[in-house]
Amino acid sequence: MVCALYAVLGALLLIKFSFDVVRLRGLYHVSYGDGGFTELQSAIRIHGNAVEYIPVALLLLLLMEMNGAEVWMIHICGLMTIAGRLMHYYGFHHRLVRWRRSGMGATWCALLLMVAANLWYMPWELVFSVR
Repeated sequence: MVCALYAVLGALLLIKFSFDVVRLRGLYHVSYGDGGFTELQSAIRIHGNAVEYIPVALLLLLLMEMNGAEVWMIHICGLMTIAGRLMHYYGFHHRLVRWRRSGMGATWCALLLMVAANLWYMPWELVFSVR
């Protein structure tokens, strides 16, 4: 399954972002919240944004694959999602708004493509079948 590749990459991103939060919490001795530290605030939001988008993207990607979408389409959507999350991370981490915007744009484009592909490849005869 092609989707497994992007699930692994997404999980690695989530692990990296989570480790960043844990490392900064230890560095600044903050158990809850962000302690007012800008660097920790950014790490928390980077992780939060990834948690908000990666699972939905992976679910849509899996459904695309199960519905019979072309392999190249699955790769384009998966790559666009991972690239979008990496660009968002880079922009947030380095305070580069253009990179953040581009990362969100790539993520939203990937989500919209996956929604459209799932609607296109959905087996409608099964959706509306009466038993």
